[in-house]
Order: sequence, then C-alpha cells, then structure tokens
Amino acid sequence: MLAEIVAAHRRAAAEDSRDLDGLLAQVEGAPAVRDFRAALARPGLSVIAEVKRRSPSKGALAPDLDPAEVAEAYAGGGADALSVLTDHDYFGGSPADLAAARHASGLPVLRKDFTVDPRDLADARAMGADAVLLIVAALSDAELVLFSALARELGLAALVEVHDGVELARALDAGATIVGVNQRDLRTFEIDRSLAARLRPSIPPGVVAVAESGIRSAADVADGFDAVLVGESLVTSPDPSTAVRELKGGR
Repeated sequence: MLAEIVAAHRRAAAEDSRDLDGLLAQVEGAPAVRDFRAALARPGLSVIAEVKRRSPSKGALAPDLDPAEVAEAYAGGGADALSVLTDHDYFGGSPADLAAARHASGLPVLRKDFTVDPRDLADARAMGADAVLLIVAALSDAELVLFSALARELGLAALVEVHDGVELARALDAGATIVGVNQRDLRTFEIDRSLAARLRPSIPPGVVAVAESGIRSAADVADGFDAVLVGESLVTSPDPSTAVRELKGGR
C-alpha cells in the first residue's frame, strides 16, 4: 500500500508543470509559522491530535467530519498540535481541511501527506502548514537531506517518520530533530505495539521523540517519548476534548 500511494504521488509530481521558484514566491503571503517543535518539547506528554476522514486500512472513520469543529474540540482538550491529512485519493483530506483546522484551533499544524517533491514543501507552507511529514521508507537519503534543508529554509518543522532501526539511523544522518516512530507497518498496516519502546534508546537527547499508531490511552505510550500522534481513537471518539484530556492526564 505504501508503494502504491507513493507511486501515485510521484506520478502526480512528474505531471506537475509548476515552477518551484514561482511557488516559493507565493510563500511570502502565507501565515506566520507557529513553532511545532517547541509545542512538542514542552514538559509532560504532548499530544498531536489528527484530523482524518478515512484511511486505506480502516475505510471511513468520520466521512462527515467538520475540520474546524474537531480541531476546536481538540484544542479545548489541551492538544498541543494538530496533524491534518491533505491527501484526497486515499484519505479524503484536502488543503481546505488544514486551513480550517488551523484557523479554528490556534495550534501549530502538521501537513500529513506524502512528501515526494520540493514543490510539496512549498505547497505546505503556502497552505499554512507549520510542519511537514517526511517518511523515510518513501525517500532516498538525498531526498531526506534536500527536503529537510528546504523545510528549514521555509521555516517548517519536519517530522521524520521511521519504522525500524535502519530507518532511524537514516533519519538521524539526515539531521532529523523530530523523529516519529510509527508502529504501523505501512506495507502491511499491521501494528507492532512494542516498536516504540525498542527504538527509544537509539533516539539521542535533543531529538524530539514522537510515538505514532496503536495508541488509545497514555498506558500505550512507551517511556521517554515527548509526544504522541493519535488519529483514529480521537477522531472517532464521541467526545474528542475529553479523549485528548485523558491522554495528557494519564502521564
């Protein structure tokens, strides 16, 4: 599935005739960046709450989701940042979802999408994102370095996502300052709930550590993580504010 999604995004990038310099010029009118990394590095467990309509593995999660309403509920529960899906074909998201959620919440927002081209970073900044996702399994070492540098140039934080020790080493070699350990294997969609705990000792001090996938309560979070990124259990909760509050209060 990961290969299919990434291939689709690479095909779209290959067919995109837009000029990168022209896109970068448009960034000047984007909203001021909110500090995503600082929001995760605060004392205690930070929560990145996800705005997500559906997923390839679970299908529809919240097809009638109002991104502004959900984001406001997350902020009310104490969320520290948001993650908003902007991929349409596989997740039902859009840049409009990101803009609405960011405006309603006042929180820094991660554009959750498949970054495969420099223009993806320019698009993220232009639509108002404060951070981008870089999936190590989907990128070459050269792309990781290039995209990380461009993110810094644009003022964007980069959440660099890994699924094993080899990918973690690649992320650190590329200069990652925020590492997300995704316990869901994006090739099979199976969850390994012990992965975050196994990789945590290899994440050096000074690098913000984020646990992703398979997290429904604070008890599911391995020791030593600065933040969690939680989607399904929050977006399907009848009371998202309370769900976020319980995640933060459990640690």
